[in-house]
Amino acid sequence: MAALTPLFFLTLLCFFTCNSAHPFHRHPRTAHHNYRDALTKSILFFEGQRSGRLPSNQRMTWRRNSGLSDGAAMKVDLVGGYYDAGDNVKFGFPMAFTTTMLSWSVLEFGGLMKGELQNAKQAVRWATDYLLKATVHPDTIYVQVGDANKDHACWERPEDMDTPRSVFKVDKNNPGTEVAAETAAALAAASLVFRRSDPIYSKILVRRAMRVFEFADKYRGSYSTGLKKYVCPFYCSYSGYQDELLWGAAWLQRATKNPKYLNYIQVNGQTLGAGEFDNTFGWDNKHVGARILLSKAFLVQKMKSLHDYKGHADNFICSLIPGASFSSTKYTPGGLLFKMSDSNMQYVTSTSFLLLTYAKYLTSAHMVANCGGATITPKTLRSIAKKQVDYLLGDNPLKMSYMVGYGGRYPKRIHHRGSSLPSIQAHPAKIQCSAGFSVMNSAAPNPNLLIGAVVGGPDQNDRFPDQRSDYEQSEPATYTNAPLVGSLAYLAHSFGQL
Repeated sequence: MAALTPLFFLTLLCFFTCNSAHPFHRHPRTAHHNYRDALTKSILFFEGQRSGRLPSNQRMTWRRNSGLSDGAAMKVDLVGGYYDAGDNVKFGFPMAFTTTMLSWSVLEFGGLMKGELQNAKQAVRWATDYLLKATVHPDTIYVQVGDANKDHACWERPEDMDTPRSVFKVDKNNPGTEVAAETAAALAAASLVFRRSDPIYSKILVRRAMRVFEFADKYRGSYSTGLKKYVCPFYCSYSGYQDELLWGAAWLQRATKNPKYLNYIQVNGQTLGAGEFDNTFGWDNKHVGARILLSKAFLVQKMKSLHDYKGHADNFICSLIPGASFSSTKYTPGGLLFKMSDSNMQYVTSTSFLLLTYAKYLTSAHMVANCGGATITPKTLRSIAKKQVDYLLGDNPLKMSYMVGYGGRYPKRIHHRGSSLPSIQAHPAKIQCSAGFSVMNSAAPNPNLLIGAVVGGPDQNDRFPDQRSDYEQSEPATYTNAPLVGSLAYLAHSFGQL
């Protein structure tokens, strides 16, 4: 590993820290972006993804009730929850991860959200109410509603769905450790969100989380095996289920303080991949998130037995420092973190959240990240995260916001059925399965604004065609927005907007 020269490092440090914000303090300078507006919109987006019977205070008014008989095929109530992206399927694996990340956003930065805190908590609860239904039977989780292949053969509004609402489950005979452990993580994290405001609901969530985690750990196997033709290639688990077991145990440890979960982490951490060098955090791989989460127990709660997680977390952070010899992360010419061509923005939002969260933990402990002899301060981490969020909001070569409805220029043709087709209000008659494809293939802007939706984003050369058919770049997803909520709350507060 090449050593950094003092001059290079001072330059790098100033580049990232000279303008960065300190946690939970007002920033003396004005911000280029209205983070508060972006925060409001990032949460509002979830209302556009709702399935089920919409409440009277629904703000995304072009949406209507949908999926009101979901679960009937299995004689179970599975009404509610979220459509994960631009189609009409309810995939339990990414929905659970969305719930975990939305909860984590609230737990770390909810105290800064002011009037948006209630909306963020409602977004969490829309998911947890559904996850409680999906886990109502012991040793069984209903993990999907809708046949994705049949759903994708249509381009229709969720309100018009006539494709099969098939129900798929995992149980003792057909286990699904990754989806079960992620569901346990979601329920545990959400239990902390409601601990003070609704203690009874919080207890229901944490008890269910414990039961579901026990099922995940006892009956091990990937849901991608038993349900392959229904969940692949959409939400196949490629990283295995070890990461979810570690992640689930970490959230249960935080939610319950029960020593059995700490013991589980100490005994199984290494075999579950705690020290592996993988630095992609998203709906499939949770290793990095677990490391950052467990580093808090060491840094803030002084749990010495988890000392190694500080080093594991540092390794991830070091991999992100642009221009440093120890960095392994690619950035576009315009400065956007680039992991892969399909829905890259999800990695931008999840990584930015981890940077801000780790910076918070380090600051609380008066510590820094160590990168091969170089010291990386919390300010540096905040500055990198801010640059990523600013790129998303419009500081990029195209001068385009990748959040629908934010800024003067944003994607107009997102890959999203409900947004692209006329609303029930504008067109009460049913739009048949294949009739919608003429709209999907047209160049006309979407008639319904899915406010706050963050799309897949530009390619590795900062290009973005804004074409509806290009799902890799133009489709939004709940798990892209969920971590962004926390980052925007932090930035809005830092610049005196909240």
